[in-house]
Amino acid sequence: MKFGVTVVPRVTDWKLFVDLETMGYDAAWAADSQMLYSDAYAVLALAAEHTSRIRLGTGVSVAGVRLAPVTAHSIATINKLAPRRTFLGIGTGHTAMRVMGKDPVRAREFREYLRVLRALLHGEEVDYALNGGEKTDIRFLHPDRGFIDVEHPVPIYVAADGPLALKTAGAYGDGRVCSHNQTKTRLQQSMETMRAGAAAVGRTMPGDFHTASLSYACVLRPGEKMTSERVIDDIGPMAAATLHYWWELYQMDGDTSTVAGRCRNLWDEYLAFTEKMEVPLSKRYQQVHLGHCAFLPPEERRFITEDLIRSTGGLVGTPDEIIAMLREREAMGLSEITLLPAMDTARSNLKDFAEQVIRRY
Repeated sequence: MKFGVTVVPRVTDWKLFVDLETMGYDAAWAADSQMLYSDAYAVLALAAEHTSRIRLGTGVSVAGVRLAPVTAHSIATINKLAPRRTFLGIGTGHTAMRVMGKDPVRAREFREYLRVLRALLHGEEVDYALNGGEKTDIRFLHPDRGFIDVEHPVPIYVAADGPLALKTAGAYGDGRVCSHNQTKTRLQQSMETMRAGAAAVGRTMPGDFHTASLSYACVLRPGEKMTSERVIDDIGPMAAATLHYWWELYQMDGDTSTVAGRCRNLWDEYLAFTEKMEVPLSKRYQQVHLGHCAFLPPEERRFITEDLIRSTGGLVGTPDEIIAMLREREAMGLSEITLLPAMDTARSNLKDFAEQVIRRY
């Protein structure tokens, strides 16, 4: 099992990446959400220049806000600073698009995006159409002049859950990113779908296909409860992000199928809470995503319950309990857990996890 951290990138705190390397983490993923955080690639450039071992990448970059050639160019630039330790996490943009009141990229467009992206990151020429226009051939013209590095291909890790996105991950990805609370059956079914996607383009899934899951953790102190104030300070923002996700799906078509059974009452309370927000419904997405994965608005603390933590796969418990959860996940086929703590307590939270869990794992 590899251990990563998804960092809420703040350009003035790029030294967090250096600290993560010192703590012993294997990878650092910079979240990419243009209306919420600093630019992921700018922060990664600083991190690459000041680290030497830790793997660096986006967690995840958003197809809807950058053209495929631009994303390829940006991560290939980071790869020039950190060759052989750069990766690209890429997705359709649930948060980054929703926080602007827009929909994520559609599956068909995402597939074409990854086709172009993969070719460019392998130093190939590829046909490319801008906004549905005429296709023209594109390639990086000066890869040998030190501007970028495509000599060492950047692994592409695709955030995928639906069947079409999973097939795309199999066709053009080197790995997959998912949420931590998925069952063994669902993980196995996802792998089968990705293998089918790979076979459809004449590709065989590589044996080292990377499977990472996004989660959060907090090591409990002796006698401490899962919902203590300290724990909520550490993991509240990430736990609350699931409520934001459920809310977005509900706004689309009234879908509540993803709401965990043990959280039905909590969901009803949260929905009532959002309906009382003073902002009009047409702009409510801004209020709902306030603090998303970075900090927890005080009025949302009451929603961080044990049921929410357990149903979202939070790694909250004693060191032995967390290690047992990780052993189970590794046996299910996951190769990396990436943690996303609250910004204000990130260093202490991740230091505890490194010292009490990673060193014993």
